[in-house]
This record gives sequence, C-alpha cells and structure tokens, in this order.
Amino acid sequence: MDKNSQKIELFLDACVAEKGVSVNTINAYRSDLMQFLEFYKEDVAEAEVEDAIAFSQYLTKNGFEPNSVARKLSAMRDFYKFLLSEKITDENPFAEVDNPKRGRAIPKFLTRDEINDIINAAQGVDDLSHKRTAVMLKLMYACGLRVSELVSLPLNCLNAKQHQLLVKGKGSKERLIPIADTALDSVLNWIEQRKIWLGRKESRFLFPSLRSLSGHLTRDGFYKNVKKLAIIAGIAPSRVSPHVLRHSFATHLLDKQADLRSVQAMLGHKDISTTQIYTHTTAAHLIEDVLQKHPLQGM
Repeated sequence: MDKNSQKIELFLDACVAEKGVSVNTINAYRSDLMQFLEFYKEDVAEAEVEDAIAFSQYLTKNGFEPNSVARKLSAMRDFYKFLLSEKITDENPFAEVDNPKRGRAIPKFLTRDEINDIINAAQGVDDLSHKRTAVMLKLMYACGLRVSELVSLPLNCLNAKQHQLLVKGKGSKERLIPIADTALDSVLNWIEQRKIWLGRKESRFLFPSLRSLSGHLTRDGFYKNVKKLAIIAGIAPSRVSPHVLRHSFATHLLDKQADLRSVQAMLGHKDISTTQIYTHTTAAHLIEDVLQKHPLQGM
C-alpha cells in the first residue's frame, strides 16, 4: 500500500472509531478519495487550491452531476480536515472550492483596483508590521507565490541585477521568477527597514518574525493580516486570502495574453492542465471582443 492509500485508510479508520460512520458511507468515501488519487498522482499532503479546482473541473467535464461533484468535494474537505488535525498537511485545499451550481468551478480573484486598494491600505498605516505586509502583498501578486513560499523566503532569494527571485517550491524544487521593478524596489527598501525591525537580532529570512518559532511570519499570521487589510480597504474579507492573490496574478497575466507555459513555470505547476483553470477570463475577454467588434454588430 502506497503512502497516499495509507493516509486514506487512516482517515477511514478514524471515521469509524470516532464518528461511527456506516459501512456504506465508508465505501463511498473510499471511492471518492481514490478517484482523487487517480487524478492527482502526487503526495496528497502537497495538494493546493489549484489542484482542488482542477479536480472539480475534471469531474464536471467527465459528466458527473452537480450533486455528485458536491458529495465528492465534501469527502475531500473532510479528508483534509483529518490530515490537518494529524499535522500531515498544513492546509485544506478544498476549503475554498465552492460546490458546483452550473458550469465549471473557477478560481476566485480580485480586480487590479481591489489589489491596489489592499496594498494602499497596508502602506497607509505607519508601522513596520504593516509595511512588511505591504511588501509581501506586492511580492505575492508580482510573482504568483504560494503563501508557504512567500513567508519562508530566505534573505538571499533576490537577484536584484537580474530582476529575479529564487523560490523553493513543492518537493523542494527551485524556480526563478522575474520580478517587476515596483515590487523589486519595495523589497530592496524593506531589506533596509528589516534591520530596524530586527534590532540587534539576526535572521536568515526575508520576512522575519520576532515571535514565531519558525523564525519567519507564519502562514496564519499573514492570512490574518490580509483579512484585516481587506476590511480597511472596504472589501469583504471573505473574498480575500493569500490564495486569491495568487489566483489574481495568474488570471490577470492570462487576461493580458501572457503565454500559458510561462505562467505555468512561474506558478510552479507540474501539469499545464492545472494552469488552464485560469483561462476562464481570457475566454470571457474573447467573447466580449467578438460581441463588440464583429462586423455584423450594429448592422
């Protein structure tokens, strides 16, 4: 039995022991979870929101009815809640995936103006904690980083001359991501400010924390900061999360006709089908262009 199957059996055993789940429910759980394993083919502990959305789209594409898809997604949420409780993973990728109503599940994203409003909200508060968050927001949106990659960036990750960021992603795989001038200038300015933040202390992290045992700002800490800034910016906190910022990066690039393979490389996706979940806005943009610019329009 491989490691993924072992995790599923641990979950199913816990369902029986702790909740008294029936045999029929256990069999349904096992079937749904094994279907995800057939789709994902990697360590389930490393799955992320994009993979969860891609799985939902895969089910819909293969003819499963919305109620059936919703049941399978519910099973996945319960499975990842268990993995979280056992500290096997550090996020529930299915928590932010809505049940299907009609059409395909798509990633949640913000407009460019909304992202600017959140960054401006962070910059508008005169303390180093908020300035750190503002830089992190810019960097995440500029480079499409996973939140786990962002918070754990080492101080030496930046190649300012080449305008590149070296990131260690899933499976310890490294990738180089180009960084825009605005974000680069913000990071360079933060590197000077972090000296004030640290005082006499030292840290190997770009975004150190004075309290966290890890030595850097935690995922949860950044998540809470982003939610608070959304309120200041007048945006519903339920619409904003680190994942949404990453989704916005990909969506806006593809909306501007960026090459899909390039976006795949920057996001660190192994399979291009995962990156294709972001092409929904490109399709919407094409439809709008056709409706507005076709020669028959207005005749």
